[in-house]
Amino acid sequence: MAKSDKVLRVIAVVPAYNERNTIEKVIEEIQNSAPNIDIVVIDDGSLDDTYDCASNAKALVIRHPFNMGIGAAVQTGFRFATIRNYDVAVQVDGDGQHDPKYIPQMLEIIANGDADVVGGSRFLEGEGFQSSSLRRAGINFFEMIYKIFVGIDVTDCTSGFRAFGKNALEFVAENYPDDYPEPEVVIMLKKAGFKFKEIPVVMRERQGGKTSIKGFKPLHYMIKVTLALIMNILRKAER
Repeated sequence: MAKSDKVLRVIAVVPAYNERNTIEKVIEEIQNSAPNIDIVVIDDGSLDDTYDCASNAKALVIRHPFNMGIGAAVQTGFRFATIRNYDVAVQVDGDGQHDPKYIPQMLEIIANGDADVVGGSRFLEGEGFQSSSLRRAGINFFEMIYKIFVGIDVTDCTSGFRAFGKNALEFVAENYPDDYPEPEVVIMLKKAGFKFKEIPVVMRERQGGKTSIKGFKPLHYMIKVTLALIMNILRKAER
């Protein structure tokens, strides 16, 4: 039971790019798992009819005029949430990888004051889709950086399934990174004094759309994220 009787205003932020095959199901699953929360889909300049599909599923849709990337899409949702004075925003990918059944558990942790940010980790219990061996090696490398330089344990730093309490939401609405933001924002949140907690979740393989990390891009991703993490470690904390 939550320590506060206050009813939290919660919104699910769903970034989507060319996700016409999955977006309606994602919205339906959120509605079934957490029927009392609102949903905003950020259509990041899709070339298909993602916008129409999301609108038909009764979600509010904000449309970027062109593709701006995952960081910009998520930040648009966070800024909308702060403008509308929501207490919690839950980030859920539009490709069907995340199971919204874990949202109530995330909200309970935040309502109890046990964390400012709750992340879903596929690696805590090792069930479900575990990603490729190459990406898993990259995640382990980032995990080592967190432990050595920041002193935190994060098992799934690339997870885009996270819930942000009000103060953390206001922070990321202004400071969310642009490119491949999930690993970078963990350090930003830690340095700003926010408490980050992971819960075990089962993730699924991508149900639609296409990954942006393929070919030689994993190496580019590793180098770019590593440099971004180092810059954030050296940068003065902001809050």
